[in-house]
Amino acid sequence: MNTLLLEIKKINQSYDKQIVVSNLSLELNKGVIGCLLGPSGCGKTTVLRCIAGFEPVVAGEILLNGVKVSSSGFSLRPEQRQIGMVFQDYALFPHLTVTSNIIFGLHRMSHVESSRRAIEMLETVGLTDAANKYPHELSGGQQQRVALARALAPRPDLLLLDEPFSNLDVNLRERLSLEIRDILKSQGTTAILVTHDQNEAFAIADEIGVMQHGKIMQWDTAYNLYHCPTSRFVANFVGQGVFLVGEILDSSHVEIELGILEVDISHQHASGKESGKGCKVDVLVRPDDIVHDDESSLKAQVLHKAFRGAEILYTLRLPGGSTALSLVPSHHNHAIGENIGIKLEADHVVAFNQITQ
Repeated sequence: MNTLLLEIKKINQSYDKQIVVSNLSLELNKGVIGCLLGPSGCGKTTVLRCIAGFEPVVAGEILLNGVKVSSSGFSLRPEQRQIGMVFQDYALFPHLTVTSNIIFGLHRMSHVESSRRAIEMLETVGLTDAANKYPHELSGGQQQRVALARALAPRPDLLLLDEPFSNLDVNLRERLSLEIRDILKSQGTTAILVTHDQNEAFAIADEIGVMQHGKIMQWDTAYNLYHCPTSRFVANFVGQGVFLVGEILDSSHVEIELGILEVDISHQHASGKESGKGCKVDVLVRPDDIVHDDESSLKAQVLHKAFRGAEILYTLRLPGGSTALSLVPSHHNHAIGENIGIKLEADHVVAFNQITQ
């Protein structure tokens, strides 16, 4: 059974009276990889720095293993928190070998113990052949794995990763994110990743908090963030999709021009009145909800296409004039301007009340 490792209770942080983090709370169990995901300036890195002890909190408190480490007027020193950190720029010592970089934080161990631990970590991250090399002799991906090995070597209670792949190319970023998840899981490490890249978040994290304006808008699994967003911001930020106008038929069904859908109608009009039969709503339709079907009588015109290897993302004009997206296997290669058959295959979607002007 999981036990609670990190508790953040209604913390606030501000710079020059400008609020950066507002009344933010979250919990993370041991062995779980969490992620703070959001656009630049949303406050996610500030939260990470508060957890690490690099920033104080104006209000609220942070607990690790049930022990308070931050509150208003109190902050336990970073080196006393049993926290490891992997930085965006790796922060390796250029004059030290890979092995010496990993050993650097193991001053409480004997030389024999620290050397043994360094060898163990090099094996874990797959860099035993690079033990005596210097950082400048390594690729960016290798340097990142050394930084991870150094952070994990002291066996921290919690590992923090601040935009760890932002300096890497896209292909390496995707591969390394999967490798790092495997490493963290093999070590049983509890971790929090900060990123603006949802693909990284989805590849690494068990639980993800989408942030906006210093607040967590939704803390959930990747699946639920994509299929069951609780706000328009989360719906727009996570994945791709469009809003199509629909009319409510009853408490769980809505009709759009492509057909009748089962929906979660859980939001309210600005007036505070709940949506009812006949009300207009905006229905979130993802690219995988609209399927290519040559036999379908329902046609849509190809406006744009983006080739993605195994798939093509089509932008389509629907019969009623609305625009939608459809993800189609790339052997169905249609020309711009062509009309193609489509059908709706969405078991359960989310509807939001229309924004009033």
